[in-house]
Amino acid sequence: MAKTKSAFFCQQCGHESPKWTGKCSSCGAWNSYVEEVVQRDDKTAEKEAFVWEAQSKDAKQAHRMDDVIVSDEPRIILQDIELNRTLGGGLVPGSVTLVAGEPGIGKSTLFLQTALQWLHGIALYVSGEESMQQIKMRAERVGTPNKLLYLLSVTDTAAIFREAQRLKPNLLIIDSIQTLESPFVASSAGSVSQVRECAGELARFAKTSNIPVIIIGHITKDGSIAGPKVLEHMVDTVLQFEGDRHYAYRILRTLKNRFGSTSELGIYEMVTGGMRAVSNPSEILLAQHKEPLSGIAIAATIEGLRPLMIEVQALVTQAVYGTPQRTVSGLDLRRLQLLLAVLEKRGGFHFGVKDVFVNIAGGIKVEDPSVELALVCSLLSSYEDRALPSNICMVGEVGLSGEIRAVSRIEQRIAEADKLGMDMILIPQANAKGLQLDQYRIVVKMANKVKDVYRMMF
Repeated sequence: MAKTKSAFFCQQCGHESPKWTGKCSSCGAWNSYVEEVVQRDDKTAEKEAFVWEAQSKDAKQAHRMDDVIVSDEPRIILQDIELNRTLGGGLVPGSVTLVAGEPGIGKSTLFLQTALQWLHGIALYVSGEESMQQIKMRAERVGTPNKLLYLLSVTDTAAIFREAQRLKPNLLIIDSIQTLESPFVASSAGSVSQVRECAGELARFAKTSNIPVIIIGHITKDGSIAGPKVLEHMVDTVLQFEGDRHYAYRILRTLKNRFGSTSELGIYEMVTGGMRAVSNPSEILLAQHKEPLSGIAIAATIEGLRPLMIEVQALVTQAVYGTPQRTVSGLDLRRLQLLLAVLEKRGGFHFGVKDVFVNIAGGIKVEDPSVELALVCSLLSSYEDRALPSNICMVGEVGLSGEIRAVSRIEQRIAEADKLGMDMILIPQANAKGLQLDQYRIVVKMANKVKDVYRMMF
């Protein structure tokens, strides 16, 4: 009987070595050797455990493109509307979904809730991090019991596939991929070769059995998904769970989706009973102030395909030390420095001797450049110590010459502001073409330069 054999390969040049060495003898790269399986034992029982059915002969034959029949992918509609939106309309049978996020952000809680709310047959929740007693205690806290939910606390992939063959589940959730160990690789759990091999086995299991698999993974210090980059190529969908553990709100972003758009996202709120889907996040992200306060402006932004109203806060004070401070939360620091230079050069405001602190309320991170006009207005409001009306929002990208540039999907932003009861929205003059303002109750005003906005607001 042939035994499983493995060798070490350099990830830089592909040089093969019978054992691990710190430096590649071929290209000189350090710590580049990873273990890979060269020959497997094809008669191993664990090998056959997850190959449920052979592919049909028709799937292995080539066909003319005109003879291929195209049909929509059937989707499994989940109870979580935010997760449905992020996945592009539901879970595709036989798909592999990778979910990554920081420790303690709520990944396990969210998908334990998904398993508890599963209405399409048996769900198998595999955890290599917690015991079954710990999972049940958390399940009693976050959701209603599900009699068709099975728990398994193992790290061996062979044991997982044996139980999957016995139960024949309709959903498999793995928590997490870094804790699994394959019998075909001799390295420890969490290593590059183990993560890649376990992900490959789970992907083959999903495709041969047509069962959707959800894999939970970790991230590194720089925010990228832990493990080899090929891990993201092996799965069908990659989701990123973002948010600050000190805030209640979480954002589920789509980084890759073979079955839908990557522009969607879901928003959740961490409550005592688990993760609650937020259907209208604009009302939550806008704080209701009883009296007007300086340094606060409302921005109409787009996150994915969803319009949001967010509160931009700025504080401008006299610098006590020689070098002024620039502190940002939720925005790009370099973009703030650029806007301060524009205000200094084009508007004559002396921000060079001021400390500037900027924050996005709610703890979310914004990458949309259309919030720059609201950021400029909040900076000027704090600089002049004059409050802006709380019923006014604004949208626009600020250029280096002080002009306000056009933004995308302006109709969605105006409609969202109108729905939330805003009295006025300020948009770029370049977005005025083709707009039908009669269909909105909100007053729409336009500006072409930052100085025009300053005259209008202050």
